[in-house]
Amino acid sequence: MYNLSDPRAQFGLGVGEEDTVPQSWNLAGTYLETCNCQVACPCVFLSPPSMGHCTVLVGWHVDHGQFNDVPLDNLNVALAARSPGNMIQGNWQAALYVDERATAEQNNALMQIFTGQAGGHPAMLVSFVTQFLGAKTVPIEYKAEGKRRSLRIPGVAEAEIEALSGQDGSEATISGHPLCIAPGHPAVVAKSKRLSYRDYDFHWEISDRNGFYSAFAYQAS
Repeated sequence: MYNLSDPRAQFGLGVGEEDTVPQSWNLAGTYLETCNCQVACPCVFLSPPSMGHCTVLVGWHVDHGQFNDVPLDNLNVALAARSPGNMIQGNWQAALYVDERATAEQNNALMQIFTGQAGGHPAMLVSFVTQFLGAKTVPIEYKAEGKRRSLRIPGVAEAEIEALSGQDGSEATISGHPLCIAPGHPAVVAKSKRLSYRDYDFHWEISDRNGFYSAFAYQAS
């Protein structure tokens, strides 16, 4: 695991005096992820990726949240990442996308949270990243409909996953997996209908591979 002293600087973001002030924040909502691994992704159990490397798109929808006195309700965030090998060995490349509907204050808050500067679980995820490709403010469409989840960033990314049917038609889930996006929440196992991503010289066109979704809750550490 790699400890980065200033992830926002690697994203090309400015660092202001507010970064030295203790922050109070929390987020709760739902998330989805889909990658190029076979179902279910072995990376979450600390095993090597199915294809030797892992390309993953993660999307979050914030139902309720705040950063100090800045409300963050009903906003979306996405992260695209590539790991050249076992994900816990680090060396990820990553790009961040923040909802264009966010105000300047909301954008700054989400940037601080999802680049790890505000601590909490996002900081743990960011610690695996060694090359930040950039951060962009873009339109992000996130949908949750029954057993389907989808994410769309026009001109950049499209992802759609659908839950697998488990015993008696119920959702198949995993829990307690050591590498996770949403600690404390069982992940619904899904399969992708499509994962398309084109940005930063990457071009992914993937289908019928792994997906997960669940609720999530993050807070300042």
